[in-house]
Amino acid sequence: MNKTRTKYLAIVFLVLSISCSQQKSDKVEINFWAMGVEGETVAKLIPEFEKQNPNIKVKVLQIAWIAAHEKLITAFASETLPDVFQLGNTWIPEFEAISSIEPLNKFVSKSSVISKEKFFDGIWETNVLDSTVYGIPWYVDTRVMFYRTDILKAVGYNNAPKTWAELYDASKKIKQKFNSYSFFIPTNEWLPFILFGLQNNAELLKNKNQYANFSSKEFKEAIVYLTKFYHEDLAPVDMQQVLNVYQAFGEGFFSIYITGPWNVTEFQNRLPKDVQDKWMTAPLPSPNNEYPGYSLPGGSSIVLNAKSKNKEAAWKWIEFLSSYKTQYEFYKLVSSLPAVKKSWEYPEFVNDRYIKAFYDQLQRTKPAPKIPEWEQIVFQKVQQEMVEPIARKRISIDDALKKLDEDVNKVLEKRRYILSKKHAK
Repeated sequence: MNKTRTKYLAIVFLVLSISCSQQKSDKVEINFWAMGVEGETVAKLIPEFEKQNPNIKVKVLQIAWIAAHEKLITAFASETLPDVFQLGNTWIPEFEAISSIEPLNKFVSKSSVISKEKFFDGIWETNVLDSTVYGIPWYVDTRVMFYRTDILKAVGYNNAPKTWAELYDASKKIKQKFNSYSFFIPTNEWLPFILFGLQNNAELLKNKNQYANFSSKEFKEAIVYLTKFYHEDLAPVDMQQVLNVYQAFGEGFFSIYITGPWNVTEFQNRLPKDVQDKWMTAPLPSPNNEYPGYSLPGGSSIVLNAKSKNKEAAWKWIEFLSSYKTQYEFYKLVSSLPAVKKSWEYPEFVNDRYIKAFYDQLQRTKPAPKIPEWEQIVFQKVQQEMVEPIARKRISIDDALKKLDEDVNKVLEKRRYILSKKHAK
């Protein structure tokens, strides 16, 4: 009797073991790499995804932003990239150039969750190269104007300036009335200069992004306009004068600043109590009457490893992160602005007076050139070699732009060589 029972239990155990083994083998595991606080927090969304997709398991690896690029390139070289990973949308051209990310058109065409119409146009466009989609926007970022309502009102502006002319006029009046700076344009940042150039319809690179075009009439007009603020003492030139942006803004050392959504919370937490009802956000001014002016589309995207063996499962994870409900839940966790427009219908966005400017601005964005060399161009050439020398009158605008074109053309030499080889085939 005991032998029979033992034999029976052994058979049951064997059947259960085989069954469990089969269930385990049927479960697909996908790896997802994400950066910064997003990588730390996105794991909280996994239980709901795995509940909806019981045959898929997601493993997340958090990477510090400062180390992300090098780690991804190293992983590509060693063929250890994860199934899905996060990319800053300006990195997409570089990772497409090395054939590390999967074209997504076929996935998008079959999806009921993801389509171009559900995202902000400018943000979606940053993920498209030659009509092919390579990434899906995860969260968005753009720049708007933060301004002191009381100071602007004191010089006759009940609303933020809507044109370049109004911005310049308001700045001169602030200087005259308060003897203070008006517009803070950091000399260690490239963004305002590129941004105003794009607003003025400047073609920053020409001949299919093979040559620099910073000496163009449109870009020069934008630089001349911004330089006036430095040379007429309307903007501080020395960055040592603004060691604490929040303190300087709160004290009225300057009244207007172009920055991103993360600073809404920072301004609410760091500005003095007596200033909390004296600031507001607004879309950017334009060089003409087409308000608002263009801003740059920023943020992060989710891409699919071209060599992943689990592409269908990985795409389901991308779809899950792209649903408007998940985007809303993610916003509540990390305060990263949703890329899906429907998510903005929740009360947190509709009723937030500071966030409205970002929604309006996201309707008017224009991508910078989508080439792998772009970050090198703006950080090493525009930011380091042009902005401060012009602001400090160390070089004329014409000479600075001429030198910038020459330097950028050297950066683009390899690009021209590769394209010439492609055309020769």
